[in-house]
Amino acid sequence: MKFTVLKNKRVFLTGHTGFKGSWLALWLRRLGAEVYGYSLPPPTSPSNYALARVGDALTGETIADIRDRDRMAAAVAAFKPDALFHLAAQPLVRDSYAMPYETFEVNVMGTASVLDAVRAAGHPCAVVCITTDKCYENREQVWGYRECDPMGGHDPYSASKGAAEILIASYRRSFFHPADLARHGVQLASARAGNVVGGGDWAKDRIVTDMVAALAAGRPVPVRNPLAIRPWQHVLEPLSGYLTLAAAMLEQPDPKWSESWNFGPVSGTELPVGRLVDAFVAAWGSGHWEDRSDPSQPHEASILRLSIEKAGWALNWRPRWSCDEMVRRTAQWYRRVLCEGSDARAACENDIAAYGTF
Repeated sequence: MKFTVLKNKRVFLTGHTGFKGSWLALWLRRLGAEVYGYSLPPPTSPSNYALARVGDALTGETIADIRDRDRMAAAVAAFKPDALFHLAAQPLVRDSYAMPYETFEVNVMGTASVLDAVRAAGHPCAVVCITTDKCYENREQVWGYRECDPMGGHDPYSASKGAAEILIASYRRSFFHPADLARHGVQLASARAGNVVGGGDWAKDRIVTDMVAALAAGRPVPVRNPLAIRPWQHVLEPLSGYLTLAAAMLEQPDPKWSESWNFGPVSGTELPVGRLVDAFVAAWGSGHWEDRSDPSQPHEASILRLSIEKAGWALNWRPRWSCDEMVRRTAQWYRRVLCEGSDARAACENDIAAYGTF
């Protein structure tokens, strides 16, 4: 699928000040899209949004909460987007234990606010709502979860994302039914990605954030779940999936796109946390890690894998970078930006260019 269809398209992006959102904003601008951002201020300091000067790549932005229904509706109505990517969320599992109510409110009712704004605008739009691989009812199974598997979630974050998926499906059936696409013009899909790594992530309790902070300071890397298996992928991998899906919607509107989609690594390439850290330390060039497992810590799943067969068959989408490439590029980004003083915007642009032309 060619991304050229996104050139000159008006794209509304929630969560553009976050890690994934900042990368997506830069990629969309590189493709020639007009990008409007809607988000709270950057959630961390430093942030990729600030260091990479993401604001300069935007047509405009609103710094506000997605739960502010009036401001959200006004922004969507005024911009009249051709496509909308909804990434804004409370994205951290451990934070969801500390603030469960806010997690559900942001991730569920915030999504309702965005979709209500699309409904009120009455404008044809390709909508991709980003949830997570953790939306599935995790049975600690060894095979990957498919899009037809049931939603669930042990921790409040996972449960809130499962609930958001149910809400998205409800809006699709109630207001944007694929069978009535010719009438309402709104295609509504959800996208579920794996555990994402890459330059510019400073969120707390994230493994790359912990690794970079420790290695840069010459300390051992604290690892709380070294045996946990996750579908790791570079940030550009799921973003390419979201862009592929949106491009398909724009190029050939069809009810078949208005579904849920998994974007993860190739089956069998998932890694335990300990092996990921080993690879990152090797790519960094020095350091070591310590097992900080704590039986009393909040519950987190031990095994999580995604099936990406549907995206492969229907969208002709495949991951491009190996685990080694993912780790090398992530370590290189932080080395250059933090230790050598390289420009973060240039570092992001270089990775986007290296990922490939569509």
